[in-house]
Amino acid sequence: MNLERERQQSDMNKIGKVWLVGAGPSDPGLFTIKGLQVLEQAQVVVYDRLVGQAVLQMMPQTAEKINVGKQSGAHPVPQEEINQILLDKAKEGKRVVRLKGGDPFVFGRGGEELELLVKNGIPFEVVPGVTAAAAVPAYAGIPVTHRDCCSSVHLITAHKKRGSEEELDFETLSRLDGTLVFYMGLSALGDICEGLLRAGMDPDMPAAVLERGTTAAQRKVISALSSLKKEADKANLSSPSLIVVGRVCSLADTFHWAEDRPLGKQRVIVTRPKKRSKKLADRLEALGAEVILLPAIETRPIEDNRPLEETLQSLERYQWIGFTSSEGADCFFDALCRRRIDVRSLAGIRFAAIGPATRRSVEKRGILVELQPETYTGEAFGKLLAQAVASGERLLLPRARIGTEQIIGPLTEAGILFDDIPVYDTVWEHIGASEFKLLPDDIVTFTSASTVRGFVQMMQGTDLSGIRGLCIGEQTAEEAVRYGIRVEISDRADVESMVEKLLDVKDSGWR
Repeated sequence: MNLERERQQSDMNKIGKVWLVGAGPSDPGLFTIKGLQVLEQAQVVVYDRLVGQAVLQMMPQTAEKINVGKQSGAHPVPQEEINQILLDKAKEGKRVVRLKGGDPFVFGRGGEELELLVKNGIPFEVVPGVTAAAAVPAYAGIPVTHRDCCSSVHLITAHKKRGSEEELDFETLSRLDGTLVFYMGLSALGDICEGLLRAGMDPDMPAAVLERGTTAAQRKVISALSSLKKEADKANLSSPSLIVVGRVCSLADTFHWAEDRPLGKQRVIVTRPKKRSKKLADRLEALGAEVILLPAIETRPIEDNRPLEETLQSLERYQWIGFTSSEGADCFFDALCRRRIDVRSLAGIRFAAIGPATRRSVEKRGILVELQPETYTGEAFGKLLAQAVASGERLLLPRARIGTEQIIGPLTEAGILFDDIPVYDTVWEHIGASEFKLLPDDIVTFTSASTVRGFVQMMQGTDLSGIRGLCIGEQTAEEAVRYGIRVEISDRADVESMVEKLLDVKDSGWR
């Protein structure tokens, strides 16, 4: 009996769990905290076309990713097969996240997906998401409720169930004193407008079609109901779009805000390592940009690093330590900590850093930097060190295994004694590359030549001649130009200067 109970318990342990997670309309800032927490623990992610690019970049690198994206007239994976995928993956004992645009229970067919799970005893949870009916009009300056305009809001799907002849009840809809929000209705826009007008709705009733809401590419057409189809066709709007009918639409010209932000119409791709991207991403998002984190490189401390081990045992040899990157500084001090070497063993050594970010990485350890060049380049740093390091003194350079040679030339010419010790590797990173699609108006930020090379590898087969690259320095820009990328260069080699340059050139010509 005990053996049977143990076997049953073992079988139960093999059953996984499914989370239906609403990803919101697209803006990653509208993705819920709980949704992100669940997604970060996923072993399998089954996702839709309407999930925003920035949210897709949050999927764990190690997770199995299954694209079941559906769009009007094209269903790569039938709904029944999606349901079966969720069941099969859960039966494998996996933590499965079903990631759906908007909210899974607002025309997201979430209920259908749960039915098969319930039938088979699979545990599940539902994480609601911000639905497009609230967020997309809000980003277009349309409050779906307003005391002076309406007393209710109604959500309607214009997408018929396969084989259904059922028509919308326009007679009832036209009599409602409220805002009507139609999902998946662009292809039926003419029928919707005609149906409401035939049912007696005022031809001058304000109405709107909202395309790609909450993204940098969002567009809107506001007009009277009687001319909405004509105006939408003239603007050549496409899906995903939301249709809103009601007096609240007249408020869009008064309450518009999203496109008024300094970068409200701009999508920016950040390619620097994920752990170093927060400051730039936060600054861009604060200015309204749609930010996609697409790490092109990753830095990894070198394991079994004998040269570093030997160096740490003879730190008394050095009078100077120069850091060419924050990664180098972090790897060096982390190695000290792992080997239980007290920072007091660095007493008497003077420190230099190539720029402000690297300086901060050193000084957060309680050690002040004495030397920093005015221009944050390898060549300028090398020349400054060559002047500062006295004859007979020895310099330690803990840096990347493959680093710029610009720093070495001035030191060699000046006869400086130095040890160039590799402490980390730069490797190409392709996290989320398969889900990423480059758009014509994108601006791609590059903070080093290696981020350029990593991005080019990710975009193999893509014509890069139309890409606009915002580079942190001349060396980075030279690398980008090699691949035909049009570049602008920040005035200083820091994040704030990159943002300033972007604000200066976003609407003007690009090199």
